[in-house]
Amino acid sequence: MSDPLRFVKPAVRRVAAYTLAPRPSRVKLDQNENPYELPDTVKRHVLERAMARPWARYPDFNPEPFCARLAAHAGWRADGVLAGNGSNELIEALLMVTVSEGTPVVIPEPTFTLYSLLTGILGGRAVPVPLDDRLRYDAPALSAAQRDSGATLTIVCSPNNPTGCSLSRDAIEELCAGSGLVVVDEAYGEFATWSAVELLERHPNLIVLRTFSKAVALAGLRVGYLLAAPELVREINKARLPYNLNFFSQIAAETALDDWGSVSGAIARILREREALAAALARVPGVRCYPSDGNFLLVELRDAKPRPVFEALAAEGILVRDVSRYPRLERCLRISVGSPEESLALLDALPGALERGREQLEAQ
Repeated sequence: MSDPLRFVKPAVRRVAAYTLAPRPSRVKLDQNENPYELPDTVKRHVLERAMARPWARYPDFNPEPFCARLAAHAGWRADGVLAGNGSNELIEALLMVTVSEGTPVVIPEPTFTLYSLLTGILGGRAVPVPLDDRLRYDAPALSAAQRDSGATLTIVCSPNNPTGCSLSRDAIEELCAGSGLVVVDEAYGEFATWSAVELLERHPNLIVLRTFSKAVALAGLRVGYLLAAPELVREINKARLPYNLNFFSQIAAETALDDWGSVSGAIARILREREALAAALARVPGVRCYPSDGNFLLVELRDAKPRPVFEALAAEGILVRDVSRYPRLERCLRISVGSPEESLALLDALPGALERGREQLEAQ
């Protein structure tokens, strides 16, 4: 039989899959998760509500009460909300209804690789815009790329994964005044100082994405939502799979919103630990720690190779993210903000790991 791969689109075969190899760990700082579980009282309430619901019946086809709850929480209108199985599903749906062969999509780099991956699979043309020399957003360059390419979409992760930088209110408004749709992915928005949601009323071409996976400690249940003008939501909804959000995840998200005090308390603890960890890393010889508005820190290793450092930490049961293959991050690791105890374990193991990285660099 001839090669069955010839039936797969060339655009798909050209890209590498988004993946993360599993590794055992005692300190997990590689996926920007919330280190603090929801209280057991909240979990029990979720279980009680789930047990009271028929499991043999589908969830709501259009979960309008849940979307209304999300709207009230976010400060937007209920008919401008779309809920999904994580915000990644909504990114996919959004791109499916806007990107076709040759569609220009402005994407900063480095950033979350799923944007360019899906753009390529759909046949679109990613227009990369490098961050500036300090690994911050270059707002004039983004606007110029949007204008020159006639972009259908401009996608900005703010705070940006993996660098932690945010785009200013003025910069987002300038992009919204340009061509096409502007997508602001606020997966880490709860850790930042402001939200683009406040601009939705003035800019009908603005789309904001949110998730319960990071700040709300529900990464295992995959809940995300999209905020936009109702007419946009109606069109993006056409690419949403039927019954995409299972009832258990929906109940868990609603219960977390009911006890938002517990959630916001954990956010405050992460913010305090972010500043403490950043200060400690800045004191480590050979390490540069970049400012971050997220629940993670980007560190540059000035005199060590990042992969041996990553492997040495992993051998100690400490997982961080090796981002050295990202554009312009050849010497970098990304470290999620964990608990104070996890930070201490990392800082204790880091000097020995850095020594391994220095040896590898010198051996080149």
